[in-house]
Amino acid sequence: GGIQGRWGNSTTVGRLKFGVNGFVKVSNYSIAILAGGQSRRMGRNKALIDLFGRPVLQWVIDAVTPLTDDLFLVTNTPAEYRAFNLPMVGDILPGNAALGGIYTAIATAKHSWVSLLACDMPLVRADAVALLASLRAGVDVVVPRITPHPETLHAFYRKTCLPEIESRLAEKSLRVVGFFDAVRVRYVPAETIAPVTGNFDFLTNLNTPADLERVRKILKNPKN
Repeated sequence: GGIQGRWGNSTTVGRLKFGVNGFVKVSNYSIAILAGGQSRRMGRNKALIDLFGRPVLQWVIDAVTPLTDDLFLVTNTPAEYRAFNLPMVGDILPGNAALGGIYTAIATAKHSWVSLLACDMPLVRADAVALLASLRAGVDVVVPRITPHPETLHAFYRKTCLPEIESRLAEKSLRVVGFFDAVRVRYVPAETIAPVTGNFDFLTNLNTPADLERVRKILKNPKN
């Protein structure tokens, strides 16, 4: 039939999952959550803040667990995250900020692609991740760009990025977008994302107490 013809032999078909909004997801990417420690502006570890009975990080984990067979945390403070029962990996090249975490995530991933997510995005959505996954053909990075600044901590990265990131790390050039010129990047605009998600709340980071308050309000009164 249709799927058989399109997807090859039945073993492939067996791995297909029909997910949110009819996206077809084959488990062919890893998901890494970057989990830092203390947040200066929040005055505590953002990932562990309680949100209606679940830590913020647990909201992220619960949203994306069905999408992959390779979900792990990148953290240099594993003791803080033991309760989440996920594989954890420390920075391969410590002291390199978010770019070092992205490098570690890509290098550690079992699959050639990794979806990289910040630990403080409790409104993250499986359908948004699946949409980005569907746009990977022919590129090395898939990243939402709703504002002029790409959402580099809610993006897909391919192992082909590693040499370029390595050379930036060697120069201590730590801007995440600094290596984008050297690889093929697909920027995903608002008009591609909006029909799937309805809004862009899923990209909300908890940087300040005001952000936390806003997220609490959204969760109390979901628009969708």
